[in-house]
Amino acid sequence: MSPNKYFPIRYIPFGLCVIGTTLSYTVLDDQPKAGRFLLLFGFLTLVGIYDLLQTKTSILRNYPVIGHLRFMLEFIRPEIRQYFIEGDNDEAPFSKEQRTLVYSRAKAVPDEIPFGTTLDVMAPGYQWINQSLAPTHLPSHDFRIEIGSKDCKQQYSASIFNISAMSFGSLSANAILALNLGAKKGGFAHDTGEGSISKYHRIHGGDLIWEIGSGYFGCRNSDGSFNAEKYTQNALDPQVKMIELKLSQGAKPGHGGILPGSKVTAEIAAARGVKEGEVCISPAFHNAFSTPLELLYFLKKLRDLADGKPVGFKFCVGHPWEWFGIVKAMLETGVYPDFIVVDGSEGGTGASPVEFTNHVGTPLQEGLRLVHNTLMGVNLRDQIKIGCAGKIISAFDMAVAFALGADWCNSARGFMFSIGCIQAQTCNTGNCPTGVTTQNALRQKALVVSNKAERVYNFHNETLRTLKELVEAAGLNHPGEIDAPHIIRRINQHEVRLLSTLLPEMPAGLLLEAEHIDPSLNLPKVFELYWRRSQAQSFKILPI
Repeated sequence: MSPNKYFPIRYIPFGLCVIGTTLSYTVLDDQPKAGRFLLLFGFLTLVGIYDLLQTKTSILRNYPVIGHLRFMLEFIRPEIRQYFIEGDNDEAPFSKEQRTLVYSRAKAVPDEIPFGTTLDVMAPGYQWINQSLAPTHLPSHDFRIEIGSKDCKQQYSASIFNISAMSFGSLSANAILALNLGAKKGGFAHDTGEGSISKYHRIHGGDLIWEIGSGYFGCRNSDGSFNAEKYTQNALDPQVKMIELKLSQGAKPGHGGILPGSKVTAEIAAARGVKEGEVCISPAFHNAFSTPLELLYFLKKLRDLADGKPVGFKFCVGHPWEWFGIVKAMLETGVYPDFIVVDGSEGGTGASPVEFTNHVGTPLQEGLRLVHNTLMGVNLRDQIKIGCAGKIISAFDMAVAFALGADWCNSARGFMFSIGCIQAQTCNTGNCPTGVTTQNALRQKALVVSNKAERVYNFHNETLRTLKELVEAAGLNHPGEIDAPHIIRRINQHEVRLLSTLLPEMPAGLLLEAEHIDPSLNLPKVFELYWRRSQAQSFKILPI
């Protein structure tokens, strides 16, 4: 048992204030000067009591009295906030501006800024969308799409902005409750992550995308293999709207993961279908299939057992010939996933070795465009919806993703920010200061579900409201109309290019007709190098 379980060290300053108040009051009759200390300690004690009882700020609930130092320093010295208070260092995955954007929208306060852009518009990589002289006016920002291919019997009307995969166990119970309640109120989906469906996902009844990873948590046998009966029990739950098979993730593609036995609590064990206290392993590969054809038949099995609910897969693009082999398997079998989620290597909230974080997997831009172009080239793009994730925070991030071929966007860290994450980067220690990524019961109580659920709803709502304004300014009627020619990127100080010039679109059906890719189309060499050498029977590449 932890020595700090009942009175954690972070409560010592508040405790000293209480002791100081008591002692000052006790000696007040004999020591009149003690009145000054009584006023001081009494005031701080009242502050601490308020901090513990208020429901808006997790930091103050977990750090009564001393938590105010953070906000004092933030007010006096923004630089201190940047380098010490919020952990915004060279390794922090998101900037201060991005977090501020989310915090503002989560609190439903105006996020407009005066005096022009804070970005360097002359810097290489700067992007923008041009406005129209004939802007449109849209009645609603509740943009939705229908997900479900020809074999789907229960199409899902999904929001174009949803909560990306984050498991219970990685996130606290209160974090899961807040995310799902916010999703319920806003009418958007909550991806469970590969940790399966916990009791906390079910309490509020928000729409779920059930993610199944290589550990088959929630539908596994004791040896780690797939269990169809357990799968069916969860898949037929009306709250589960779609099933997503995770092939890989942006944080650590091809790596797998291990949850130490010390972290496998009774609740986590129950959700995942493993034994409490035993090491929980997610292998780097699936044992239910080993070829593209077997993958497609497994997806068909999942759809049939789920009574025709939308079934798809998520992956961070790796070897292109493996992806091409999956597409060829679709053509050979006539079995299509209802959706594909492309995870960019730059995203991911899961912890992983720095080499995997920085240098393994394809970034979202290239991966998303490759998947879109391949499906265009085999005339399957209208059958399969494409979702994406990877550092998507703002409405403009979404606009760029739509221009590259996405039908909807997922965000993980953005919604984590909305429930209070300050990027302290202590997720693996169990000492999260805001109660978002800890299983410590006392720490996670600082996260008040009703308050943070409202912020989840606000972040989703305000982001889509801003996206609506972008779409209107561009003279369009739906985010799905944003295309690569709408986005312009600066190459250097003297040159800009349309995104459609840098990343051209594959002509429909070209891969079905052409023996060789016409170089004049300016398509990536990857199609010329690997399309003909990929195969549906194996993930291996054919020799030249």
